[in-house]
Amino acid sequence: MALFPKEFTPKLFSILQAGITKKQFTKDIISGVIVGIVALPLAIAFAIASGVSPEKGLITAVIAGFVISVLGGSRVQIGGPTGAFIVIVYGIIETHGVAGLTIATFMAGFIIIGFGLARFGNYLKFIPYPLIVGFTSGIALIIFSSQIKDLFGLQIDTVPADFVEKWIVFANASGQINWIAFGIALSTIVISLNFHRISRKVPGSLVAIVLGTIIVQYFGLPVETIESRFGEIPNRLSMPTIPSIDFATIQSLIQPAIAIALLGSIESLLSAVVADGMTGGRHRSNMELVAQGMANIFSGLFGGIPATGAIARTATNVKNGGRTPIAGITHAIVLLLIMLLFAPIAKLIPLATLAGILVVVAWHMGEWHHFFALMKSNYMDVIVLLTTFLLTVFFDLIIAIEVGMIMASFIFMKRMSESTSIRDVASIFSPIESGSEALFEEELPEIPKGVLLYEINGPLFFGASQKFQEIISDLNHKPEILILRMRHVPFIDATGIHRLKEICTQLIASGTSVIISGVNHDVKSELLKAGIYKLIDKHNVHDHIASAIERANEILSKKKPRFLD
Repeated sequence: MALFPKEFTPKLFSILQAGITKKQFTKDIISGVIVGIVALPLAIAFAIASGVSPEKGLITAVIAGFVISVLGGSRVQIGGPTGAFIVIVYGIIETHGVAGLTIATFMAGFIIIGFGLARFGNYLKFIPYPLIVGFTSGIALIIFSSQIKDLFGLQIDTVPADFVEKWIVFANASGQINWIAFGIALSTIVISLNFHRISRKVPGSLVAIVLGTIIVQYFGLPVETIESRFGEIPNRLSMPTIPSIDFATIQSLIQPAIAIALLGSIESLLSAVVADGMTGGRHRSNMELVAQGMANIFSGLFGGIPATGAIARTATNVKNGGRTPIAGITHAIVLLLIMLLFAPIAKLIPLATLAGILVVVAWHMGEWHHFFALMKSNYMDVIVLLTTFLLTVFFDLIIAIEVGMIMASFIFMKRMSESTSIRDVASIFSPIESGSEALFEEELPEIPKGVLLYEINGPLFFGASQKFQEIISDLNHKPEILILRMRHVPFIDATGIHRLKEICTQLIASGTSVIISGVNHDVKSELLKAGIYKLIDKHNVHDHIASAIERANEILSKKKPRFLD
């Protein structure tokens, strides 16, 4: 008997129970080593771009990467710091400092665990595609903007966080370009984008870093390095420390913590979905969220920065044969060994090289071909795309996601309400357009005089309920009996029930009997709980239209007719 439900069992536990072949174990080790080497420059670059010292990126990649692989709900997910967090982390540090970031990361971990235990993983996967492309492209543009200083070797003491102000400062400093730094950065971009033509096994970014570092050191070029800006890179992990948190701290950092939690959850599940598409597997989304939460808690304990699933590193893992969490664990161990043994060498890396790598990351992250393809789609999707993109760039990522979700929800509701039709039987039997033809599942019995039959097709939710009420309320003549045929109503919400109740009350008060026909089990259960069956009389609820019309004839025979003109 399983200790935990399947959806809350880490993939590693299930795989170990089933057994791993020696061949696959070897592939995972090799893939883990490759991914660890790929992750090294990225971890350092993401940390520096976020406004923290380089070792914090390495600490995050080691600690969070290990926890995500051990506890995660995906076979191949590689976790660590990502470009998506640069915007949020930079903003938090400006407002709350590095200590505030550590606490916010720690708090975010518990929030993400809460998401997982509440099974939010089942819902976070349904974020609209235009919204994802919008904020991802916005983040990519911000990452690119954040690298202009090191890309051109500009001597700027403080770079503003605001997008427009940042570019004004860059423009004012354009006369200070260090062409040697720019040449190294440009070479890094070219090598990173094209080295796969020579070898797919060795990452181009690593080749660019090695060459750039050797050239700068050998020729003593006037280019800023990690050491010249940050000093030594510690070659050890500090002891974990529980942050000091009180209610005032929680109040001041709850918004940044929620921002980290939301973005981390979305990014990790997106990465897991991409990995599923590459491997044909299926991840456990809620367990993945719990693991991501634990990873951020441990990252905070060790003084790291926020972590999530990294799409590019996960894809690299899959392409190199990784198929179990062993690869992710190996990647974390490799990074730890590099940190312990080669930190004195890593400090010599030129910042222009890291800037070039991040420009490549921003280019791949933006996926501009998807962005411009979406610009040709439905204008409502275009509005969501552009709104999310512009809000991300000029205001705030979380505001962008919130507004984008609200807009997408309203657009969805509008489309759903338009798909719900409410027609009387006369319009059903009469072609709506010239040349059109109505098809029926069955022949309807003859409808008695004084009876109106309305067919509702589509969900009766709050977006469509107003249209339903208006159509019924605008009847020119009140019939003796109104039959509501609801066989094609898949669900009804509280607003729909409220509107239906109001309509039934008004009709009954005016002497019209209401009969409901063909409701499915779920809708019938909701109507029963709402007391509508008591209101209209339980004998007026029927499974089939034939028995509903028989009931109408029975009611007509007992009351004095009030025929329609």
